[in-house]
Amino acid sequence: MELIIQIIAGLLGGNAAGAGLKNLSLGTAGNSVVGAVGGGLGGLLMGMLGGDAGAAAGAAANLDIGAIIQSVAGGGIGGAILTVIAGMLKKALVK
Repeated sequence: MELIIQIIAGLLGGNAAGAGLKNLSLGTAGNSVVGAVGGGLGGLLMGMLGGDAGAAAGAAANLDIGAIIQSVAGGGIGGAILTVIAGMLKKALVK
């Protein structure tokens, strides 16, 4: 369940980054795909930093408000960061 939350948060974070930084936007579809991937990776990294990645990933009983907030934050930030990185790479390759 946490992975789904992270992917959705990443999708939203990627689109927010694309809307905020028009010169690095990959388009709606590109922002969504890259943001979703970044959300999954960002949520995984946040879980690893929190020290509870293995336990929380396998048990739905651990889905409390703290885990949901951590998933939304990690997914949204990860999606935004990966979208910005991909936009910078695209912009550098076009030149």
